[in-house]
Amino acid sequence: MAIKFSRTFLLRKLHQITGIVPLGAFFFVHMFTNAKAMNGASVFNDAVKDIHHLPFLLFIEIFGIFLPLLYHSVYGVFISAEAKVNVGNYGYGRNWFYAFQRLTGVFLFFFLLFHLLHFRWGLFGTLGLTKVAVAGNADTAFAIVSADFQIWWVLIFYILGVAATAWHLGYGLFLFAVDWGIVIGEKAQTYLLYSCAAVAFGLFALGTNAAFSFVWDCGLMPKALCEQKSETKTNDSRKSSKSSDSKSY
Repeated sequence: MAIKFSRTFLLRKLHQITGIVPLGAFFFVHMFTNAKAMNGASVFNDAVKDIHHLPFLLFIEIFGIFLPLLYHSVYGVFISAEAKVNVGNYGYGRNWFYAFQRLTGVFLFFFLLFHLLHFRWGLFGTLGLTKVAVAGNADTAFAIVSADFQIWWVLIFYILGVAATAWHLGYGLFLFAVDWGIVIGEKAQTYLLYSCAAVAFGLFALGTNAAFSFVWDCGLMPKALCEQKSETKTNDSRKSSKSSDSKSY
């Protein structure tokens, strides 16, 4: 006997899949790439160059990022519009998580629209931001982002976007595993929730430090942990060794 699925069921499952597989994976890669800014402009620019040199990059962007993001965002707005938030009457943790998931989804719709239009195509130069997009300008990618993040409201807006994305993905992973029957049982789901919260916090910390790395050397991390520091020490040691060699002659 054939199993029939409702249209709404299929659309919601597709919404979950697009949020986890292409978009979630992209966010992990994006944060890892941005984290390289803590090691300096040259390291970050090289990372952007590596992305630009990917084969079939345009197809990856269209079918792996833009189309899934468009569907996930638009359908997510419809889901949020239908949401029945009842935290006022039932202040349970799961109800608050439900509300945050919808609120962050709406916020991310506007944040990601701004993020893509500006850093991908450089369309917000009239707001006092850089008029040059990062895409296609790998040699000056660090300088472009750094100039924007010197503006306090852009930096704060970006950090809020990282926080919302990290939460939305972390709790989305939990919902995906539960709704698809991957994790069953109250105790197992509790452990999963803690794990997803740790993933969300880790991504937020990684993204926040990356954002500050465009403003300060090494971001919020001790400079001893950054490649810039080790390079400086190496250069100093080389200079001292050269001077000692010259004195010996």
